[in-house]
Amino acid sequence: MVNVGLLVLRLVVGGLMAGHGAQKLFGWFGGYGIEGTGGFMESLNLKPGKKWATLSGLSELGGGLLTALGFLNPLGLLGIFSSMGMATIKVHWNKPIWVTSGGAELPVVNMAVASTLMLTGPGTYSLDHALGTKLPRWVAPVGLAGVAAAVAYGASTGVASPEPSQEEEVGGKSAGGEDAEPVPSNEATS
Repeated sequence: MVNVGLLVLRLVVGGLMAGHGAQKLFGWFGGYGIEGTGGFMESLNLKPGKKWATLSGLSELGGGLLTALGFLNPLGLLGIFSSMGMATIKVHWNKPIWVTSGGAELPVVNMAVASTLMLTGPGTYSLDHALGTKLPRWVAPVGLAGVAAAVAYGASTGVASPEPSQEEEVGGKSAGGEDAEPVPSNEATS
């Protein structure tokens, strides 16, 4: 049953993460695509925005697909760590933990799942197991060091808050009562 549990965990989190990346890259599933996400990245002082949007989208789409398939473990998990770490620092920092308050609840859960899968491996029902693929153990710590360096670099660019955020919009109107154009919210990087 442990291997079935790992499969469910990989499929759900990996699939949702891949979909989140597709929102950024292609505008699928109600996403903003590279243009909209790039603008949001610029508002977070991540410039050039399109480059950061592409990196974020690729880490989520690629990381999610590799995780869901259980292939080339831990590379997909490192993609999840990078995107969720950056989202935690740049979007959700200094807010209460709960997502309803704009906090890092969901990125933290995604990183906890990635940690678990990194420690356990993808399980029997994975492409790694079926193909006999096993990356060297050093890939995880070296990859995590690279992720930490990238997140630290992104964090050093300063934290900015886009206005208006979804938390400030009610029924399509901003907190000030004026009609608000849809803008990428905290979801754009988490």
